[in-house]
Amino acid sequence: MRMSGERIGRLSQLIEAMPLQLVNPDAFRLLEGPPTGRREFLDWGVFHVKHEFFDAWRRARRALKHRNALLRHGRMDVNSLSAWELELAHWGERIDTLRSDWIAAFLPVFDETLASLLALPDLTLRYTRGWDRQRSLREVLEQGRRSDQQMGFTQQGPQRADLRIRLGRHPAVEVLSRGQQKLVVSALKLAQGRLLEQMTGQTCLYLVDDLPAELDSQHRRVFCRLLESMRCQAFITSVEHDALTGPWQSQTSLSMFHVKHRSDGAGQLVPQGQIDFMTE
Repeated sequence: MRMSGERIGRLSQLIEAMPLQLVNPDAFRLLEGPPTGRREFLDWGVFHVKHEFFDAWRRARRALKHRNALLRHGRMDVNSLSAWELELAHWGERIDTLRSDWIAAFLPVFDETLASLLALPDLTLRYTRGWDRQRSLREVLEQGRRSDQQMGFTQQGPQRADLRIRLGRHPAVEVLSRGQQKLVVSALKLAQGRLLEQMTGQTCLYLVDDLPAELDSQHRRVFCRLLESMRCQAFITSVEHDALTGPWQSQTSLSMFHVKHRSDGAGQLVPQGQIDFMTE
Protein backbone atom coordinates (compact mmCIF):
# COMPACT_ATOMS: atom_id res chain seq x y z
CA MET A 1 0.00 0.00 0.00
CA ARG A 2 1.13 3.54 -0.73
CA MET A 3 0.03 6.89 0.66
CA SER A 4 1.26 10.16 -0.91
CA GLY A 5 3.68 8.08 -2.94
CA GLU A 6 5.27 6.43 0.10
CA ARG A 7 4.87 2.81 1.10
CA ILE A 8 3.01 2.22 4.37
CA GLY A 9 3.30 -0.97 6.37
CA ARG A 10 -0.03 -1.04 8.24
CA LEU A 11 -3.63 -0.66 7.17
CA SER A 12 -4.26 1.29 10.38
CA GLN A 13 -2.12 4.14 9.00
CA LEU A 14 -4.41 4.48 5.98
CA ILE A 15 -7.54 4.29 8.14
CA GLU A 16 -6.16 6.97 10.43
CA ALA A 17 -5.27 9.27 7.52
CA MET A 18 -8.65 8.97 5.77
CA PRO A 19 -11.56 8.52 8.20
CA LEU A 20 -14.50 7.17 6.28
CA GLN A 21 -18.14 6.55 7.16
CA LEU A 22 -20.25 4.28 4.98
CA VAL A 23 -24.06 4.37 4.97
CA ASN A 24 -25.25 1.40 2.93
CA PRO A 25 -27.49 -1.66 3.42
CA ASP A 26 -24.76 -3.32 5.52
CA ALA A 27 -25.01 -0.44 8.00
CA PHE A 28 -28.33 -1.89 9.22
CA ARG A 29 -26.19 -4.48 11.02
CA LEU A 30 -25.74 -1.85 13.72
CA LEU A 31 -29.36 -2.52 14.67
CA GLU A 32 -30.18 -6.01 13.48
CA GLY A 33 -26.81 -7.76 13.43
CA PRO A 34 -24.63 -9.43 16.09
CA PRO A 35 -22.52 -7.39 18.56
CA THR A 36 -19.45 -7.63 16.27
CA GLY A 37 -20.68 -4.82 14.01
CA ARG A 38 -21.56 -2.52 16.89
CA ARG A 39 -18.21 -3.25 18.55
CA GLU A 40 -16.42 -2.34 15.31
CA PHE A 41 -18.41 0.90 15.17
CA LEU A 42 -17.47 1.70 18.76
CA ASP A 43 -13.80 0.88 18.25
CA TRP A 44 -13.61 2.96 15.05
CA GLY A 45 -14.54 6.01 17.08
CA VAL A 46 -12.15 5.24 19.92
CA PHE A 47 -9.28 4.47 17.52
CA HIS A 48 -9.51 7.86 15.84
CA VAL A 49 -9.53 9.97 19.00
CA LYS A 50 -7.56 7.86 21.51
CA HIS A 51 -4.12 7.18 20.05
CA GLU A 52 -3.19 4.58 22.66
CA PHE A 53 -6.23 2.44 21.83
CA PHE A 54 -4.74 0.49 18.93
CA ASP A 55 -1.77 -0.73 20.94
CA ALA A 56 -4.03 -1.75 23.85
CA TRP A 57 -6.42 -3.51 21.47
CA ARG A 58 -3.54 -5.35 19.75
CA ARG A 59 -2.05 -6.52 23.04
CA ALA A 60 -5.41 -7.66 24.43
CA ARG A 61 -6.13 -9.56 21.22
CA ARG A 62 -2.77 -11.34 21.45
CA ALA A 63 -3.35 -12.30 25.11
CA LEU A 64 -6.86 -13.55 24.28
CA LYS A 65 -5.52 -15.70 21.44
CA HIS A 66 -2.96 -17.35 23.73
CA ARG A 67 -5.46 -17.90 26.57
CA ASN A 68 -7.91 -19.55 24.16
CA ALA A 69 -5.15 -21.81 22.84
CA LEU A 70 -4.29 -22.89 26.39
CA LEU A 71 -7.96 -23.55 27.19
CA ARG A 72 -8.20 -25.91 24.21
CA HIS A 73 -5.02 -27.73 25.25
CA GLY A 74 -5.58 -31.14 26.80
CA ARG A 75 -4.04 -30.30 30.16
CA MET A 76 -4.44 -26.81 31.63
CA ASP A 77 -1.09 -25.06 32.21
CA VAL A 78 -2.02 -22.90 35.21
CA ASN A 79 1.19 -20.85 35.23
CA SER A 80 0.96 -19.95 31.53
CA LEU A 81 -2.76 -19.32 31.87
CA SER A 82 -2.19 -16.93 34.79
CA ALA A 83 0.43 -15.00 32.83
CA TRP A 84 -1.85 -14.45 29.84
CA GLU A 85 -4.83 -13.67 32.07
CA LEU A 86 -2.81 -10.95 33.76
CA GLU A 87 -1.96 -9.49 30.36
CA LEU A 88 -5.54 -9.73 29.09
CA ALA A 89 -6.94 -8.23 32.29
CA HIS A 90 -4.55 -5.27 32.18
CA TRP A 91 -5.22 -4.32 28.57
CA GLY A 92 -8.88 -5.29 28.68
CA GLU A 93 -9.50 -2.91 31.58
CA ARG A 94 -7.65 -0.19 29.69
CA ILE A 95 -9.78 -0.75 26.58
CA ASP A 96 -12.92 -0.52 28.71
CA THR A 97 -11.81 2.84 30.13
CA LEU A 98 -11.10 4.24 26.67
CA ARG A 99 -14.42 2.97 25.32
CA SER A 100 -16.33 4.37 28.29
CA ASP A 101 -14.73 7.80 27.90
CA TRP A 102 -15.53 7.84 24.21
CA ILE A 103 -19.18 6.81 24.62
CA ALA A 104 -19.67 9.53 27.25
CA ALA A 105 -18.55 12.11 24.66
CA PHE A 106 -20.47 10.46 21.82
CA LEU A 107 -23.93 10.23 23.37
CA PRO A 108 -24.80 13.96 23.46
CA VAL A 109 -23.55 14.38 19.88
CA PHE A 110 -25.64 11.41 18.77
CA ASP A 111 -28.75 12.68 20.57
CA GLU A 112 -28.42 16.06 18.86
CA THR A 113 -27.82 14.48 15.46
CA LEU A 114 -30.76 12.10 15.77
CA ALA A 115 -33.06 14.94 16.85
CA SER A 116 -32.16 16.74 13.62
CA LEU A 117 -33.34 13.75 11.58
CA LEU A 118 -36.13 12.14 13.59
CA ALA A 119 -37.99 12.60 16.88
CA LEU A 120 -37.26 9.49 18.97
CA PRO A 121 -36.83 10.72 22.56
CA ASP A 122 -37.11 7.18 23.99
CA LEU A 123 -34.20 5.81 21.96
CA THR A 124 -31.21 4.92 24.15
CA LEU A 125 -27.68 3.66 23.62
CA ARG A 126 -26.00 1.69 26.39
CA TYR A 127 -22.44 0.45 26.36
CA THR A 128 -21.81 -2.95 27.99
CA ARG A 129 -18.16 -3.82 28.56
CA GLY A 130 -18.38 -7.60 28.16
CA TRP A 131 -17.98 -8.82 31.74
CA ASP A 132 -19.55 -8.38 35.18
CA ARG A 133 -19.27 -4.77 36.33
CA GLN A 134 -19.05 -5.86 39.96
CA ARG A 135 -15.80 -7.78 39.45
CA SER A 136 -12.42 -7.10 37.92
CA LEU A 137 -11.60 -8.80 34.64
CA ARG A 138 -8.77 -10.75 36.26
CA GLU A 139 -11.18 -12.15 38.84
CA VAL A 140 -13.70 -13.06 36.13
CA LEU A 141 -11.04 -14.86 34.09
CA GLU A 142 -9.67 -16.82 37.05
CA GLN A 143 -13.10 -17.89 38.26
CA GLY A 144 -14.26 -18.80 34.78
CA ARG A 145 -11.40 -21.13 33.84
CA ARG A 146 -13.31 -24.41 34.12
CA SER A 147 -16.34 -23.14 32.26
CA ASP A 148 -14.16 -21.53 29.58
CA GLN A 149 -12.18 -24.74 29.20
CA GLN A 150 -15.38 -26.71 28.60
CA MET A 151 -16.47 -24.18 25.95
CA GLY A 152 -12.99 -23.90 24.44
CA PHE A 153 -12.87 -20.10 24.47
CA THR A 154 -12.95 -17.06 26.77
CA GLN A 155 -16.61 -16.22 27.41
CA GLN A 156 -16.16 -12.81 29.05
CA GLY A 157 -13.87 -9.90 28.30
CA PRO A 158 -13.51 -6.84 26.04
CA GLN A 159 -14.14 -9.06 23.00
CA ARG A 160 -17.76 -9.41 24.20
CA ALA A 161 -18.53 -5.69 24.50
CA ASP A 162 -21.69 -4.35 22.89
CA LEU A 163 -23.59 -1.14 22.22
CA ARG A 164 -27.24 -1.86 22.94
CA ILE A 165 -29.73 0.27 21.06
CA ARG A 166 -33.23 0.26 22.49
CA LEU A 167 -36.49 2.10 22.11
CA GLY A 168 -38.10 2.14 25.53
CA ARG A 169 -37.90 -1.42 26.83
CA HIS A 170 -37.45 -3.09 23.44
CA PRO A 171 -34.56 -3.53 21.01
CA ALA A 172 -34.92 -0.71 18.50
CA VAL A 173 -34.89 -3.08 15.52
CA GLU A 174 -38.10 -4.74 16.77
CA VAL A 175 -40.04 -1.48 16.94
CA LEU A 176 -38.77 0.90 14.25
CA SER A 177 -39.87 0.92 10.64
CA ARG A 178 -37.23 0.38 7.96
CA GLY A 179 -37.13 4.10 7.21
CA GLN A 180 -36.71 4.96 10.90
CA GLN A 181 -33.93 2.39 11.16
CA LYS A 182 -32.09 4.03 8.27
CA LEU A 183 -32.32 7.43 9.95
CA VAL A 184 -31.04 6.03 13.26
CA VAL A 185 -28.13 4.33 11.48
CA SER A 186 -27.42 7.56 9.58
CA ALA A 187 -27.44 9.50 12.84
CA LEU A 188 -24.91 7.06 14.31
CA LYS A 189 -22.61 7.46 11.33
CA LEU A 190 -22.91 11.24 11.08
CA ALA A 191 -22.44 11.65 14.84
CA GLN A 192 -19.22 9.62 14.56
CA GLY A 193 -17.88 12.19 12.10
CA ARG A 194 -19.12 15.18 14.07
CA LEU A 195 -17.44 13.98 17.25
CA LEU A 196 -14.22 13.24 15.37
CA GLU A 197 -14.16 16.78 14.03
CA GLN A 198 -14.91 18.26 17.46
CA MET A 199 -12.13 16.30 19.14
CA THR A 200 -9.42 16.31 16.46
CA GLY A 201 -10.37 18.85 13.79
CA GLN A 202 -10.31 16.05 11.20
CA THR A 203 -13.23 15.75 8.77
CA CYS A 204 -14.82 12.49 7.66
CA LEU A 205 -15.57 11.46 4.11
CA TYR A 206 -19.12 10.06 3.80
CA LEU A 207 -20.20 7.42 1.29
CA VAL A 208 -23.97 7.05 1.07
CA ASP A 209 -25.30 4.24 -1.09
CA ASP A 210 -28.82 4.48 -2.55
CA LEU A 211 -29.99 7.54 -0.63
CA PRO A 212 -33.72 7.29 -1.59
CA ALA A 213 -34.11 3.71 -0.34
CA GLU A 214 -36.53 3.63 2.64
CA LEU A 215 -36.66 7.46 2.83
CA ASP A 216 -39.42 9.72 1.56
CA SER A 217 -38.63 13.11 -0.01
CA GLN A 218 -39.04 14.99 3.29
CA HIS A 219 -36.54 12.83 5.17
CA ARG A 220 -34.13 12.85 2.22
CA ARG A 221 -34.19 16.64 2.37
CA VAL A 222 -33.61 16.65 6.14
CA PHE A 223 -30.69 14.23 5.75
CA CYS A 224 -29.10 16.28 2.97
CA ARG A 225 -29.52 19.56 4.87
CA LEU A 226 -27.74 18.04 7.85
CA LEU A 227 -24.87 16.97 5.58
CA GLU A 228 -24.73 20.52 4.22
CA SER A 229 -24.50 22.00 7.70
CA MET A 230 -21.49 19.76 8.43
CA ARG A 231 -19.59 21.20 5.43
CA CYS A 232 -18.08 17.82 4.62
CA GLN A 233 -17.40 15.88 1.44
CA ALA A 234 -19.87 13.16 0.53
CA PHE A 235 -20.38 10.74 -2.35
CA ILE A 236 -24.00 9.66 -2.75
CA THR A 237 -25.45 7.11 -5.16
CA SER A 238 -28.98 6.73 -6.48
CA VAL A 239 -30.80 5.27 -9.47
CA GLU A 240 -33.25 8.19 -9.28
CA HIS A 241 -31.83 11.38 -10.80
CA ASP A 242 -34.25 13.74 -9.05
CA ALA A 243 -33.52 12.21 -5.64
CA LEU A 244 -29.99 13.64 -5.81
CA THR A 245 -30.78 17.02 -7.36
CA GLY A 246 -33.78 18.12 -5.32
CA PRO A 247 -32.84 18.21 -1.62
CA TRP A 248 -29.87 20.60 -1.74
CA GLN A 249 -29.75 24.34 -1.22
CA SER A 250 -28.70 26.43 -4.21
CA GLN A 251 -25.31 27.45 -2.78
CA THR A 252 -24.16 23.86 -2.28
CA SER A 253 -21.43 22.79 -4.68
CA LEU A 254 -22.74 19.70 -6.43
CA SER A 255 -21.33 17.46 -9.14
CA MET A 256 -23.01 14.46 -10.68
CA PHE A 257 -21.29 11.50 -12.28
CA HIS A 258 -23.69 9.51 -14.41
CA VAL A 259 -22.79 5.84 -14.95
CA LYS A 260 -24.11 4.40 -18.20
CA HIS A 261 -23.51 1.05 -19.90
CA ARG A 262 -22.16 0.19 -23.32
CA SER A 263 -21.30 -3.05 -25.04
CA ASP A 264 -17.63 -3.98 -25.29
CA GLY A 265 -18.25 -5.83 -28.55
CA ALA A 266 -18.31 -9.21 -26.88
CA GLY A 267 -21.79 -8.89 -25.50
CA GLN A 268 -20.65 -7.62 -22.10
CA LEU A 269 -21.99 -4.43 -20.54
CA VAL A 270 -19.31 -2.11 -19.20
CA PRO A 271 -19.81 1.02 -17.02
CA GLN A 272 -19.15 4.25 -18.88
CA GLY A 273 -18.76 7.42 -16.85
CA GLN A 274 -20.15 10.79 -17.91
CA ILE A 275 -20.39 14.09 -16.06
CA ASP A 276 -24.07 14.91 -16.27
CA PHE A 277 -24.04 18.38 -14.67
CA MET A 278 -22.18 20.52 -12.19
CA THR A 279 -23.30 23.44 -10.06
CA GLU A 280 -21.23 25.74 -7.91
